[in-house]
Parts: sequence; structure tokens; C-alpha cells
Amino acid sequence: MSPRIVLVIEQASHWPLELEGVEVVSARDYLTSPSYSERRARRVFNLCRSYRYQSLGYYVSLLAEARDHRPLPDVATIQDLKSPSHVRRLSEEVDAILQRSLAPISSDRFTLSVYFGRNLASRHDRLARALFGLFPAPLLRAELRRESETVEGGEVGAGPTDRDPEGTVHRRWQLTSLRPIALNEVPEAHRPFLEEAAQKHFRIRRQRRAQPKSYRYDLALLVDPKAELGPSNERALRKIERHGERLGIGVERIGKDDFSRLLEFDALLIRETTAVDHYTYRFARRAAASGMVVLDDPDSILRCTNKVYLTELLNRHGVPIPRTLVVHRDNVDAIAETVGLPAVLKLPDGSFSKAVVKATEAETCRQEARRFLEQSDLLVAQEYLPTDFDWRLGVLDRQPLFAARYRMARGHWQIARHSTAGPVRYGGVDAIPLTEVPAAILETGLRAANLIGDGFYGVDLKEIDGRAVVIEVNDNPNLDAGEEDTAEGEVIYQKLLGYFLSRLEKLKRGES
Repeated sequence: MSPRIVLVIEQASHWPLELEGVEVVSARDYLTSPSYSERRARRVFNLCRSYRYQSLGYYVSLLAEARDHRPLPDVATIQDLKSPSHVRRLSEEVDAILQRSLAPISSDRFTLSVYFGRNLASRHDRLARALFGLFPAPLLRAELRRESETVEGGEVGAGPTDRDPEGTVHRRWQLTSLRPIALNEVPEAHRPFLEEAAQKHFRIRRQRRAQPKSYRYDLALLVDPKAELGPSNERALRKIERHGERLGIGVERIGKDDFSRLLEFDALLIRETTAVDHYTYRFARRAAASGMVVLDDPDSILRCTNKVYLTELLNRHGVPIPRTLVVHRDNVDAIAETVGLPAVLKLPDGSFSKAVVKATEAETCRQEARRFLEQSDLLVAQEYLPTDFDWRLGVLDRQPLFAARYRMARGHWQIARHSTAGPVRYGGVDAIPLTEVPAAILETGLRAANLIGDGFYGVDLKEIDGRAVVIEVNDNPNLDAGEEDTAEGEVIYQKLLGYFLSRLEKLKRGES
């Protein structure tokens, strides 16, 4: 049986290392030999000298994707590395690590070499792993420079700073460039460490992939074990794992730092709170671009996490919503007249009701609206519809999955009551069998969700005099064991994992 790991270089004879379980092949052989085109389920590490457009290195990654060989780097990473602005923006995610790692350095410039996610100096290993996680490529070189930066008050980063009276912060490290490097750019003195890093990387991969059973497919379950308000509790996550196993799907939990491992899997299920300016969106985008089956897909995240978009979409298709006004700086005074008082004001991309306020008086409404407009150029104002509970309809692949009634928190107008003095208080969840859900809730909820796509959604609705009104559509809805699943039971998890199996089987057959 041929090795599952293929290392591609311009000339195979130029690779000086012997790695157990790794096949070394020239770029031309990989691109032209029918044997590589016919293989399946391989992992390709592309160490070509150049990844420029239409070079050998570029084609190795491009054809590896077409062959479902999961290259490192993939074409998306190659494109990301070409964009200095993209590199700088993503590097902000690791800024605190960067400042701590380089704090002891006295010079104003530093070059960091990253070999399979590691650096020669152990104190820089965490930074090397973080950069490798953001930009998965076997050999990287980062150029960093200490620069002055002006801020308006407050602490900035974790590195050494000198603050003058005007607020200028000096001696702050910035990532100025990050690029893949060829093997011949690795100094001779670094070769032993490169060999160690490569061997360790491949050994860890083999250990990770070693499963007690042979699964048909592998599903990455993206979770944050430290999150207080995650969309699934531990019992639900274990049920997902168990039902995956029953269907021949190996489920492995991954986290924020596992971006470089994403393409080892066939599918991705996100069980974290999503946002466009968050790593969950980056995971979804990379998975979708690589042809993986993914919930939530990046388009659904974009559409559901912005309430302005949802307002426009639902209005245009005639889905009932509360009286609503998209608010900007020039129409703040029109809120009370348009939607009435009390009015509910919402930041477009807020979550967990933390970016929502209820204003009962016109002046308070204006003040709260102006406060929100300091964070976003647009916001949403809706009429206040008091009810004892909100309906939640879970929808998967355009079909109802579960239904629940979320009771309002005691003494509060929302289902969750946030307080700086203590924990979040909830009103409780009553799961309702789908056969007992009012027809208006089912029909309206499905109409709203199906405008977004065919993923996994939670539609929040209110029932007013027998009429269903959509409050919002959420991607990545809550699914907690003992709450949303108590009416429909294990069938929810069977359908969720069955969704992945069905999509993966279609991909295997070459169907869209």
C-alpha cells in the first residue's frame, strides 16, 4: 500500500531527509503520472520553490485539490499569502502572542522561520504554531519590525511600550511580511531542526489519525471548551460523536488553533457562536472553498449574522416581521413614529441579546440609537411585541428538525437576562413535538429559513393572535441535550449526522 503522505518538490533527489511513511516525489511526476491522478485520500505537502500563478508549485496545489488530495498549502492559502493587507489583518488574531514572544528582543527587526509550525527557539514556538495555523504552509518566513503606533488611551497589546503625553505607543512589533520559502532557502545550520520538525509533524499526524475503527469519513467538530454560552452542551457533543460513529463518520473535536489541520477532514460542523469577523467564519470559508461539507457554510454566516440583511430579505419576500426601520444618522427621530414605543433597537451583528435594548421613551430611544450608531453605520429598530415566550423552529436541509418555546427570563422582556453582577439568567426551554406546532409557525419558519439556504438554522418567531411573525433567523442554532432535543429525541442527531453522510456520499459520486 502506497504512503498516504506525499511530499512534492521540484526534484525529489534534492530532499535530504528520510521520513517514515512519507513518499517524496518530483513536481513533474506528481503532475503527469497517472498513478497520482488515480489515488484517493492522500495528503500532499507542496515544497516547490515558487507558488506564483501557473508555476509548477501553483499547479501542484491546484491539481491536488482537484484530486481530493488536500494540499498544504492549498490554493486559498497561496492567495492569502500574496495579499499583504490580508496577512496584516489575520495577524491581528495572534498579536498578543507576537508581542509576548518578541518582548525580550532588543533590535527593531526580526526574522522568524517557521518549519512545519515550529521555530528553532522554543520561546517562539507558540508564535510559530499560531502563524502556521493562520497560513498553513510547510516552510514560512516572517519579517517583523518594531514600530511606533499612536492610540487614544488604554493599554495596547502585551509588549513593552513607551507612552509619551500625546498617547504615542512606541516599540510595538508588527508583522510586515509572511511568505513561503523553498527548501534551498533553509540555512544549512537549520537542516537538522527542519528534519526534526518534519518528523514530529508527520508522527503527530499519524497518531491523530489512528482510530480504533476505520471510518468512511472524518468530521471536524469545531468547539470552544472555554465558552460559557456555546450552542451545544457537552452531552449534545457526545451524542453527535456517538451518532457519527454509528454512521461510519469519525468525529474529532478541533479548536481555534487547529486551522492548519482542517483539510485533514471531509466535513466541518461548527458548534461555536459564529461571526464574520471571527475565526469561525475563516474556518467555514476555507472548508467550503476546499469542497468540504460544512455547517454553517460561510454564506449562511454572512446572511444570518447581519440583521439589516435579514430585514431586507424577509421584507422583499413578504415574510411577516414586526414593524421595522433600518436606522441611520439621518432618521433617528423617525423611530418612534415608524415602529412605535417601546422600540427594540438591535446592532446588526450582535448575538445572545447583548446588542439589543428596549427603549420606552422617545429621548431614550434617540440616545440609545446614537450610541449604537457609534459602532455601526446602520442598526435595526423594531416594534416591541410582548409575549410570554418565543418560538424557535430548528430547520435542517429545508425541513423542520425540532421546535421549542423559549420562556422569557423572570422579570425581563427577553429570554436571557444579562447582568454585570452575576451569571446570565434564562427563562427556560420547552421542547414541543413537531406534530403539535401551530401550522403558521411551521410554514412561516420554513419560508424564512429556506430563503437563507439548505443548512442548519434556528428561526425565532412570535405568535400574535394566531399569526406568526419572524424575529430573526440564526445560523448555528442552540442544540443542547436535555432542552431542544427532549421532544424529538435521538432522531435530531440521526438527521444531523445523516445530513453529512448524504452530502459526502453525493460528493463521492461526483454529484453536486
